Amino acid sequence: MKILIVEDEPKTGDYLKQGLVEAGFVVDLVRDGREGLHHGLTEAYDLAILDVMLPGIDGWTILQGIRKAGKDTPVLFLTARDHVDDRVKGLELGADDYLVKPFAFSELLARVRTLLRRGSKTTAAEFLHAADLELDLMRRRVTRAGRRIDLTAKEFALLELLLRRQGEVLPRSLIASQVWDMNFDSDTNVIEVAMRRLRVKLDDNFEPKLIRTVRGMGYVLENPDCA
Repeated sequence: MKILIVEDEPKTGDYLKQGLVEAGFVVDLVRDGREGLHHGLTEAYDLAILDVMLPGIDGWTILQGIRKAGKDTPVLFLTARDHVDDRVKGLELGADDYLVKPFAFSELLARVRTLLRRGSKTTAAEFLHAADLELDLMRRRVTRAGRRIDLTAKEFALLELLLRRQGEVLPRSLIASQVWDMNFDSDTNVIEVAMRRLRVKLDDNFEPKLIRTVRGMGYVLENPDCA
């Protein structure tokens, strides 16, 4: 699941991004209203979290632009303004929820998951499959041959990326940017370690083997049913 955050307050933005990434989401954080609108119009997101007061243009204008473009991306507003008129304005423009600062991250995460479930009917799928492997996006659950497999948040995000792009060799640089939100460093073996742990959980006790290393290129998840 990919989330856009548009928040100009550095501590709040960084806090939200870190928390949502640790919860297993892919997150883009921008701090300017015009840049936020550009992202919202040119990229596909499962949810947008918008501050109201932003440099450039405000959150309401971003929402108007997204809706005028025909996008039904769920939108959660964050604001320090707790006036009824402000909430009504946001909802009338097409916002899906409204959270007043300060807030507990646990509440925000619950609202995010509720909005994603509510909007799941417009997304491609709630489940991703390869052979007898199933990933449940809403429940954050993975099974293979009917057996539950426990994954960390990073392992789940890594598997989701592999499943969404199964059959495609993914270079380490792409995996690093999509799952760890970092530039690839050849001296870092974090990707190899995570991939090895994922293969132990998904492939060691099952047939067929799904994850393959392509030397000098990266990794691929191959679905024998699609061969």
